[in-house]
Formats: sequence, structure tokens, C-alpha cells
Amino acid sequence: MENVVVLIVGAGPAGLATAACLSQFSIPYVIVERESCSASLWRNHAYNRLKLHLAKEFCELPHMSYPVDAPTYIPKTLFVKYLDDYVERFNIQPKYLTSVESSTYDNDQQCWSIVIHIMTKELIRLGMTLARHLPLNLVDNLIVMAANLKFGDLSKHGIRRPKMGPMILKSKTGRSAVIDVGTVGLIKKGIIKVHGSISKIMGDIVEFQCSKEISFDAIVFATGYKSTTNIWLTNGERMLNENGLPIKEYPNHWKGENGLYCVGLARRGLAGIAADAKNIAGDIKSVICTMSG
Repeated sequence: MENVVVLIVGAGPAGLATAACLSQFSIPYVIVERESCSASLWRNHAYNRLKLHLAKEFCELPHMSYPVDAPTYIPKTLFVKYLDDYVERFNIQPKYLTSVESSTYDNDQQCWSIVIHIMTKELIRLGMTLARHLPLNLVDNLIVMAANLKFGDLSKHGIRRPKMGPMILKSKTGRSAVIDVGTVGLIKKGIIKVHGSISKIMGDIVEFQCSKEISFDAIVFATGYKSTTNIWLTNGERMLNENGLPIKEYPNHWKGENGLYCVGLARRGLAGIAADAKNIAGDIKSVICTMSG
């Protein structure tokens, strides 16, 4: 049996980033992946517009760039998380916009109300940078203020911001802000209609809580996923809770006992994955140096 110094479970963005950091220290590792490719969740279980994303400094890894062809059918109605990709790449204009993130029913707005943070790429990058040095609540106040200046009051268009700021929301719930690349402009022009909570789906017919029904060309369930780590990991109870998330608070979440580590479970996006991978590689290097005398 091969003597493995480091075993990385999963060849997704977190596993690949960890491998890259270990390589910088010339620490041997083995990646195990149950699927036949890297980033299988992104490549095999998502629509073909999706690409593998790594933190920028890890993008030189070999075999990490995959060609992506345009879909043969481009739906005209999509859920909010995937909408901007189609607007940006294929210049389409969907008819309706809804969200599985969070929504509210408002009689005055005829159930036009979804609760999400809409940001620009630049604001999210600024938030991730500031979060390294400032409390998250202060970072949230700054980037929400900037977003309000950028987009104005979107509540009259059926979009309301959650009570939690985008950085704290991501940290506590894993929910990400929506990055705008043109959707807000289409909503303001009335080209895209915003609707709120869904009560049930019957084939291609969606019934909202206000009893209104709409026929959709396509329905994309952007419901996210749940960690399955606790299903296959034994004796990890001291590190992860019942939901498969770290018991320790950020930034000390990544290290467990007996050589057990986790990457990316602090739910801080690619920047969080990068930070965890660097911390883990550095810690493993220290352990190896101590053992070798």
C-alpha cells in the first residue's frame, strides 16, 4: 500500500487549491475523486455555461481550462442565479425573473418581491479584500452603501435587500450575492418582470403564493447543495457539526485533530478557499519539519 503524506478528498476548487499550495512546498499528495473528472459537481451536474473557477493564483494548474460550448437551447425564463450568465454571453432577454433565495408576498406589488443582495463584481472583490482587515458588519455597511448608490432603490422594482449584509449572510448561511452584468437595467426598463414566492410547480406551470400562474420555457432549480462529509467521514465529530460545517468559528475553522483539515467550509467563496489552502499547506509543512527534526 502506498504511503501517502497528504490525502485530499475531492477534486473540486477546494481540493485543487490545496494541491497547488502543497506543490509549492514540494509536499506529495494524492487526490481521490469518485467521479471521472475534476470539479465534477460543476462539470457534470450543472448547465454547460458553467466553468471551473479557482482563486486567481491557482489558475496555472495544468488541465484546469475546459472549452465550453453554447447551449443548443437557450431558455427565455430563468431563475436569478443563472440569469446574468445568459444575458452576458448570449445577449438574450428573459421574460420573467424569480428566485429560490428568499421572497415575500406583497399585495400592493402583486407578489413582485424577491429578497436578495445585488452587487457588482468590483464590490464583491472589494468586500473580500476589506474582510481580511475589518469586521464583516463594517464591510457590509460600506459595500451596501456603494451598491445603493450604484443601483438606487430597487424595492419599487420588486427587489429587497436581506436584513443581513452580503458578507455576513454568506458567512452564516452560505447564500451569495447576485452579481449584476445587465439584469438590473432590464428590470428597470420593464423587460424582465420580478415575481416572488412559489407555492407549487405543475409541469411548466408555476403557481405563486398570490395564486398567479405563469407558463415557463424552462425552470432551473438553483437550490444549492448540502455537505455530505458526515456520511463518509468517521471520527470527525469534533471538527464538524451535524450539517457538515466547522464547529470552530472563522478564522480557526480549518484545522481539526489528528491531521484532519477542511477547505472552503467557512463559506467565504474562492478567497476563503485560497486562504484555507494556504493555511493548511503551511501547517502541514510545519508538522513535517518538526517530525524530520
